Amino acid sequence: MPNSPSAYKRMRQNAKRRKQNRVTKKVVKTLMKKTLASVASHDLDKAVVDAREAMSKIDKAGARRVLHPNTAARRKSKLARAILAASKAKQA
Repeated sequence: MPNSPSAYKRMRQNAKRRKQNRVTKKVVKTLMKKTLASVASHDLDKAVVDAREAMSKIDKAGARRVLHPNTAARRKSKLARAILAASKAKQA
């Protein structure tokens, strides 16, 4: 346990931030799974809508440093590649 009032306050702040960061990460993972499931079921229109929502959340998480910016970019790229591959498969 912290000894000083400022250390105790810092502990409370860290706990609050950790809780919010965990929620944000979970939302991002859920939206990614939802998008990839739409791609897998060949529902391209739904996948594009889901990807737009997921990329928005990923951008916000990267900007707030909940996710490392490179991790955010990698996850956005993964979604974009999956949708591009699905659209090419649909055309062929």
